[in-house]
Amino acid sequence: MGSDAGGERAATMYSLLGTAKLNGVNPEAYLGHVLERIADHPVNRVDELLPWNVKL
Repeated sequence: MGSDAGGERAATMYSLLGTAKLNGVNPEAYLGHVLERIADHPVNRVDELLPWNVKL
C-alpha cells in the first residue's frame, strides 16, 4: 500500500465492497454506481449511497 494511510484507505475500500457483497449487491456495479453519483450528491445524504440503501 505504500504507507500507513494507503493501507487504511485500502482497508476502507475492502470493507465497503465486502459489505456490498454481504448485502447481495455486485461490488463492481455498486462501485460504478457510487462513483457516477458521489460528486453531485449532498454530503448530508451520503447514507443513501451505502450498500444496503442502493438498489441496482
